[in-house]
Amino acid sequence: MRLKKFRVLLLAAVMMILPAASVSAAETTVPAGNGKIICIDAGHQASANLSTEPVGPGATTSKAKVAGGTHGTTTGVKESELTLAIALKLQAILEARGYSVVMCRTSQDVNISNAERAQIANAAGADAFIRLHADGSTSTTAAGVHALAPSSTNPYCASIAAASQLLSKSVVDGQCAATGQINKGVQTNDTMSGINWSQVPVTILEMGFMTNPAEDVNMSNDSYRTKMATGIANGIDNYFTAIQ
Repeated sequence: MRLKKFRVLLLAAVMMILPAASVSAAETTVPAGNGKIICIDAGHQASANLSTEPVGPGATTSKAKVAGGTHGTTTGVKESELTLAIALKLQAILEARGYSVVMCRTSQDVNISNAERAQIANAAGADAFIRLHADGSTSTTAAGVHALAPSSTNPYCASIAAASQLLSKSVVDGQCAATGQINKGVQTNDTMSGINWSQVPVTILEMGFMTNPAEDVNMSNDSYRTKMATGIANGIDNYFTAIQ
């Protein structure tokens, strides 16, 4: 177990310095029935739930169970609609590649808190927990893709930090290679309930800025969404290849 943990830490360090171009945009091949379980969380839902829950197990601080999310300032598309559309595409691609997929939601009309979504991934024994989100900014020029992962000093889930950072880099690189979006890398964040409650490798993927007119329009296009989902799937493949 110590050797496996050392390998993950070493691989995470190597991956953090690899250029994004090292990830191929071509669809990778994983044998059918590969034994891996992926939990996909399409961020947000039709309506926010502003009642609160602890930010992590045993935490004394709380935050809203589910925030309302952003929206496309050009298209009017809600973040919850975008994330669900990508989640369903990603589910189909991953299942075709032999993964078992657990979905936190498959419709808009749900009421599932961020902690509850993490607990779905935990209960499934997921090998990776992919949380799909999109960004918003006061600047219309802000653009690009980045991911959030726990830090090595996270008070709730430090044990999955290295694997989560590696997973995060892999999916960001995969999406950017497939779409040509700006690669903004990985940021550590220990304030997200859906990260802190997770016991399995987790990433929050911010797939683009809905406040950027070009990215907003692109992300509303079905063929572009397919590129996004394919790139994310490629990143997941590359993550498992790296930790083997």
